[in-house]
Amino acid sequence: MATFVDRVVLHLQAGDGGHGCASIHREKFKPFGGPDGGNGGHGGSVSLVVDPQVTTLLDFHFRPHVKADSGKGGAGSNRDGANGHDLVLKVPNGTVVQTLDGTVLADMVGAGTTFEVARGGRGGRGNASLANAKRKAPGFAELGEPGDQLDVVLELKSVADVGLVGFPSAGKSSLISVISAAKPKIADYPFTTLVPNLGVVRVDNHTFTVADVPGLIPGAATGKGLGLEFLRHIERCAVLVHVIDSATLEPGRDPVADIETIEAELNEYGGLADRPRLVAVNKVDVPDGRDLAEIVRPDLEERGYRVFEVSAATREGLKELTYAMAELVDAQRKAAPPAEPTRIVIRPTAVDDEGFTITAETDGSFTVRGVRPERWVKQTNFDNDEAVGYLADRLARLGVEDKLAKAGAQPGDLVRIGEREFDWQPTLYAGVEFTPGNRGTDVRLEARSNRARAAERLAARKARRVRSGDEVGADASDDIVDIGDEDDAE
Repeated sequence: MATFVDRVVLHLQAGDGGHGCASIHREKFKPFGGPDGGNGGHGGSVSLVVDPQVTTLLDFHFRPHVKADSGKGGAGSNRDGANGHDLVLKVPNGTVVQTLDGTVLADMVGAGTTFEVARGGRGGRGNASLANAKRKAPGFAELGEPGDQLDVVLELKSVADVGLVGFPSAGKSSLISVISAAKPKIADYPFTTLVPNLGVVRVDNHTFTVADVPGLIPGAATGKGLGLEFLRHIERCAVLVHVIDSATLEPGRDPVADIETIEAELNEYGGLADRPRLVAVNKVDVPDGRDLAEIVRPDLEERGYRVFEVSAATREGLKELTYAMAELVDAQRKAAPPAEPTRIVIRPTAVDDEGFTITAETDGSFTVRGVRPERWVKQTNFDNDEAVGYLADRLARLGVEDKLAKAGAQPGDLVRIGEREFDWQPTLYAGVEFTPGNRGTDVRLEARSNRARAAERLAARKARRVRSGDEVGADASDDIVDIGDEDDAE
C-alpha cells in the first residue's frame, strides 16, 4: 500500500444555506400577529490549513470526496436556523492548490496558512426580515443559496533547503541517513527510493533541511521512470547537490556523463538554472571509486563545481560537505527578501460598476451575469408569485430592465440569469408599485398570467363534482320513471 501521495484530485462540496421560513404569528385573540419567520443558517465552508505534522496527501487519496454541513432552515417565532459547521482540512507544507486546467489558486507555504477553497451558501431570509412598509406580511421567504461545488488538484512540493539529485543507487538515501536523523529504506537495487525523504541537518548554529529526491534517469523530464513525478520536489530547494556514484559497474557511466545527463533533465524541466550546485562524489571507500574520483575531479572543477569526495559508509568528507551546504543555504537566506506580514488588500467597487453585465447572444437571447442577480435568482421560489414579483422589483431597481432595453431586447425575448430562463416583459414592472394582496400572490402577475389560480382551480374541481352528482341523480330518476311506466303498461 502506498504511504506517500503527493498529488490528488479533491471533489469539494460546500454546505448549502438553509431556507428561510414564511410564518405568521398567531395566538388567542390575535389571529394575525405579523410575520415571524426566521432566517436559514449559512452553509459550512471548506478550508485548507497547513499543518507541520502532516507530510503526505495520503488521507485525501482514499477519501477524495469532501462535503461540509448545510445550514438548517428557519422556523416560526423568529427562530433562525443553525449554521453548518465549517470543514478544515490539514495539508502538508508546500501544497499547491490548482484547478483541473492548471490555474493556481493558492500556494500554501508556512505553518498555519489558511485558504478557503469552497464557500458555503448563504441562508435564505425569512419573511420577518423581508417585511417593509409596503410589504408588511410577506407570504414568501428566500431559499438557501447552494454552496460552491468544484474539483481541485492538490500538489505537494516539498519545502527543503538542499536537494540531493542523482541516478538511482548513487547513495542519496545513505547520505541523508548519516547526516540527519532520517531513516529511509536503503538497498542495492534501482529505485529503492520511491518517495522523497526529508532530513534535518544541524551544523554549529545552522539548521537546514535536506530532501532526497528519487533517482532520475535520462528522459525523466518527459515522463520516463519516477523522475517526472518527483522533480517538483526540488523546485523550492535553494541548493542542489549532485550525488555521483564513483563505483558503478554499469557500462557507459562515469561522473561527468552522469552530471551532464542530470543537468539536461533539470534544464528541460525548467526553473532551476539559478540554484547553486555542489558535487558529492560518493563511495570513495571503494578503491576503484577513489581512483575514479581523483581522475574526474579536475574536469568537474573546470566546469565550476565544488567537488567533495565522500563516503556514506565511513563518513569520510561529510563534515566538509555539510559545512558547504550550510554556507550556501545561509547565503541564499540572506539574499532572499525579508518576509513581510500579509497585508489586507481592500478593493472598493468602482463608481461606474453596475454589478452586472448583459451579453447579446447569437441566437437572439440575452444573458445577465453578476453576483447579485444570479444569487437572487437562486434564492427565489418560483412557485410563489409574490416571490417572483419581489425578484422582478429587485432586478428593476438594480437597473437590469433599463439596460436590457438599451441592449435591444424586445418583449418576449429570452433572458437568462444563472440557470433560469425568462420571457422578458418590459412593461410588467416598470413604474408599477407593489400593491399588497393575498399572501403569496402579486396582482401584477395575475394580470399577465393565463394560468388559473389555486383557488380558482379548487372551485372548478368542486363545480365539476357538483355537476357530476346532479347528472348522476338525473339519470337515476329517469330510470325509475321508465320502470314505473312499464309496470303501468302491463
